[in-house]
Amino acid sequence: MIGQLMVRRQFHRGDLLGRAWIGRVAREDEHGLWLWVATGSAFRDAGAADGRLFREVPFGEWGRTAKVMRELHWSGQMLMLHPSTGSYSLWFFFAPDGTFREWYVNLEEPAVRWDDAELSGLDTVDQDLDIVVAPERSWRWKDEAEFAEHLEHPEVYWVPDPEVVRAEGERLVKLIEAGDFPFDGTGTDFRPDPGWSVPTVMPAGWDRPRAWSPPTGAAPAAEEER
Repeated sequence: MIGQLMVRRQFHRGDLLGRAWIGRVAREDEHGLWLWVATGSAFRDAGAADGRLFREVPFGEWGRTAKVMRELHWSGQMLMLHPSTGSYSLWFFFAPDGTFREWYVNLEEPAVRWDDAELSGLDTVDQDLDIVVAPERSWRWKDEAEFAEHLEHPEVYWVPDPEVVRAEGERLVKLIEAGDFPFDGTGTDFRPDPGWSVPTVMPAGWDRPRAWSPPTGAAPAAEEER
């Protein structure tokens, strides 16, 4: 339903929650589910219990590091497309005046939807490697070094096959360079309903267990992360 609140969550290994957004369904069509996340919306981000951010913890230590979910609010105006096919989501970033700023390709496992009547959401696993795309469709890889570093720690990491992740990115680069959907301008003129309020508090149930089991071939979750 248009305007419905929905939680989007990114998991690390096993049931370890990494990030959570609360947004509103902007539309649902043949391309997939479009989620609007407004500036000031409630946002959660995993960090170390001692105050360090995720990227400030040596990745090899992440599995045995005590963690907390930081209570934050999203900065920026963002439309997120969760496609009906493909292992990614596409984030459309807008300036405060509504001008389209850039696309952000977030390579990830296909999102799985859940709905318990009280709350609905999407669960996925971020695969770190990303692509930043300017309005004129120039592009660059993002987080390549982080992706490579994480792959050095298979006992902690949650990506079983980096070549599959890279291949999906390269498939999307071809669409970027050709100006094909979703890089053909669709959605870049989106404006949210002015009657939508900003959800500044996470709804009850946002931290429910992950909606599905790890993919076939993934290593089992480390005990220290449970």
